[in-house]
Amino acid sequence: MTEPAHETELRRARPGDEAGILACIQALADYEEEPDAVDNTVEMLTATLFGDDPRAFAFVVAGPGEEIRAIAIWFLTYSTWTGKHGIWLEDLYVHEQYRSHGYGVALLSALAEECVRRGYPRLEWTVLDWNEPAIGFYRALGAEAMEEWTTRRVTGEALQALAERA
Repeated sequence: MTEPAHETELRRARPGDEAGILACIQALADYEEEPDAVDNTVEMLTATLFGDDPRAFAFVVAGPGEEIRAIAIWFLTYSTWTGKHGIWLEDLYVHEQYRSHGYGVALLSALAEECVRRGYPRLEWTVLDWNEPAIGFYRALGAEAMEEWTTRRVTGEALQALAERA
């Protein structure tokens, strides 16, 4: 990061970070033109990240006063082909006023380091096809588009109908 080390800290999220993480999630939803899509709460983040059996994890960049400037929220995946876990990056967000400080690269590097340390062969995520700044940023770091793969999602009434077929 380009700022003095004493001014920022990249670390694992810890209890007390939830409000700052939620603010980043909401800012990301706003940027992606989905401001009303966030149902998450501080309490839900506490349970998810710090409960008895955490299933999601987060790295944060914290500034003075523990201000959360950037987040990377991730969870484990599993590849049946490799027989190994990987990391799925759910959200990467840097508050606009802190962009170009190296936080995004630092967070992705921390995730890559986590993969290497654990022996995971994959770090994966999605990006909206209209988000050219992010696509260019990821491309510059060596991320490749998975052109033959598309994401599928079942929600709402379709999810309920599918569940009823069981």
